[in-house]
Amino acid sequence: MSQKNHEGKKSARERLQEQREKEKARARRGRQAIVAGAVVVVLAVAGGIAVWASSSSEEHAADDNEVAVPKQASGGARPAVPVGAAAAPATLTVWEDFRCPACRQFETGFRPVIHELEDSGRLKSEYHLVTIIDGNAGGQGSRNAANAALCAQDAGKFRAYHDVLYSHQPPEPQDKFADKQYLLQLAGKVKGLVTPAFTKCVNDGTYNRFVQKSSDAFASSGYRGTPTVLLNGKDLSKEKGGRFSPADLKKMVLDADKAKQPGKKSAAPHTGASPQGRHPGRSAVPRAKPPAGGVAPSS
Repeated sequence: MSQKNHEGKKSARERLQEQREKEKARARRGRQAIVAGAVVVVLAVAGGIAVWASSSSEEHAADDNEVAVPKQASGGARPAVPVGAAAAPATLTVWEDFRCPACRQFETGFRPVIHELEDSGRLKSEYHLVTIIDGNAGGQGSRNAANAALCAQDAGKFRAYHDVLYSHQPPEPQDKFADKQYLLQLAGKVKGLVTPAFTKCVNDGTYNRFVQKSSDAFASSGYRGTPTVLLNGKDLSKEKGGRFSPADLKKMVLDADKAKQPGKKSAAPHTGASPQGRHPGRSAVPRAKPPAGGVAPSS
């Protein structure tokens, strides 16, 4: 073999090796983003969300006198479900849609840390449930799932059921959460949740107006997609250039809590919910640190 051919083959081998290394690096970054849970949303995709939301709020604004409020939830202009000790020194605000893939990514990546901080009394989470994907893609799954989660709040099981819904989220085009029997079936995975009262609440859509009011609040909030995640009012999608990890969240909470005492859990705490590429008019995803809206908005 001539020296020229030998060098040519060597060069080809080197180029192939370099390409393989690049592909491995890309795959590694992708795995890290999925495991960490993206916190940042791709805002450009969310362009259509505000349009749908504002139009929805104009046509369906909920009257305070007509809105049923779940136990321990807050009504008012921005309805929310609290999880964790009320006196916790840090507050995580989450706007999300149960049909939103980016929200599922956030929940999957950040759930263990959020649960740990909630259970230690250092973090209180406030969940605002919205229906962006119903509005953009059609269907009722976002609303029906949100109503069912609020029915679970009445039973003190919001967090557990919230987590079950995200763990069994169907592909976005499949509006499986619109099926109330499926929602009741999933509720069977939460011990003690399925009761006549819960079943009636789900079938009657008891909290549909509460969900609509929360969606109206999102439409006028200025946020562009789900998940939008804020820690003590700070939009996490803007932290660390959009690469925000569960470890970063824990550090921020502990740093903010240094001079404060953890909140005490009530005797019968609501073990409610756990808490990106954003989803255009659909979902926003916080990007992982190689990952809520606040972390960014999505669907």
